Amino acid sequence: MAHLLIGNQIITEAKIPHLLAGFQMLPQLCRLLVIETAIAPFELTPSEKECVIEQFYQNNQLTTPQARAKALEHYSMSLEQLEAVAMRELKIEKLKQATWGTKLESYFLQCKSQLDKVIYSLIRTKDAEIAQELYFRIKAGEQTFAECASVYSQGAEAQTQGMLGPVPMTQPHSAIAQKLAISQPGQLWPPMKLDEWFVIVRLEKLIPAQLDDAMRSTLLNHLFETWLAEEISKAQLTIHEEESGREGVRECEISHPPTLPHSHTPSSLALVTR
Repeated sequence: MAHLLIGNQIITEAKIPHLLAGFQMLPQLCRLLVIETAIAPFELTPSEKECVIEQFYQNNQLTTPQARAKALEHYSMSLEQLEAVAMRELKIEKLKQATWGTKLESYFLQCKSQLDKVIYSLIRTKDAEIAQELYFRIKAGEQTFAECASVYSQGAEAQTQGMLGPVPMTQPHSAIAQKLAISQPGQLWPPMKLDEWFVIVRLEKLIPAQLDDAMRSTLLNHLFETWLAEEISKAQLTIHEEESGREGVRECEISHPPTLPHSHTPSSLALVTR
């Protein structure tokens, strides 16, 4: 029977599932198994293999045979396993592109209102009369928004003269986001009550989201992580006790191959890799 020897401890096959469960490593193992199954059909060209392996070695200071040998001994890996780790990231990118690459434009348009960013100014106080007075002072030009925020705002924004952002439109309180979404730059809103606060808001700048390379990468990662979470949630995690016939509830048992979706609607080793 195969076993692990760590120092003077002998770890038998029967103990491994319980150790993984006890150290809370089963979810990570399940994640890696789902990914490994999904990327299995994707192959790299010889030049791609050479490039990603060389880059992996550079990123992990494994450029010499001695360094690689030490890493293989440390992780109890074969060279083939180490190279598989190096190639995993590019295979994942190929999976993302093959599954969601052609859907990014429509998905971007669907989510654009949530991806736009804003810069806005905020004053909050628990005193309704002070809020009303500050609003009229700013509107009349008697004091600037920055001056009022620095002195009277009761949140962290007082340290930045009331200025917040750029932040995604989804980050502010939903009532504030609704005001900002219909505002023109410089538009000042009268105080509104949010829980125990009275809030004055002004839009400074709207920054529309663009489907550039960075945004494409963000959306692909989101779609991939959403799919991955769904696949992990469908996997069965049980521990089977062969000798006693008892069943627990924490061994990672993938009951079916992961299914790649047609679309999604609105996210290892101690080496530099996924």
